Amino acid sequence: MGIQIDVVVGYPVNDEMERVLGLAEAVGEPITVTFMWEGREEAERAVLVPAATLALWEHWAPTGYPTSGAGEENRAVAEELELAHPAEFGAFTLFRRRVGGRTAVARKGVVVAELLNPDEAYWLQEKARNVRQGFMDPKQKAAFEEFLARQASLDDQ
Repeated sequence: MGIQIDVVVGYPVNDEMERVLGLAEAVGEPITVTFMWEGREEAERAVLVPAATLALWEHWAPTGYPTSGAGEENRAVAEELELAHPAEFGAFTLFRRRVGGRTAVARKGVVVAELLNPDEAYWLQEKARNVRQGFMDPKQKAAFEEFLARQASLDDQ
């Protein structure tokens, strides 16, 4: 899925986070990121998805990502982080959502990307692709039906 980047994130004065967020915005593709937060032993993996890409996936995905059962062991860690103020990294501000574990990334008050669990990002991308491949807009469908109607039957060939 997209690009893979490993980032060591320390205190917010570290401009590595700002560079990664800027890269995701410039590339316009999902970027897999591994965060090594200062003071924590375990790495946190996430997929940074540009806002336009996420909107497209969510448009085509028929349902929301199933949250029950998946990642229950990490839910306690996520809930601890919910009480923190938005984290600022240069021009970008991260807003962790209370529900779902997503983190919105904003610049100058506009959401430019979201950090998603890698499983959720993969699920959304696959669902959106599958639904979109089976969809034909009305004009395309009418043109295809007209094309088929003009074709000779197999008996005539």
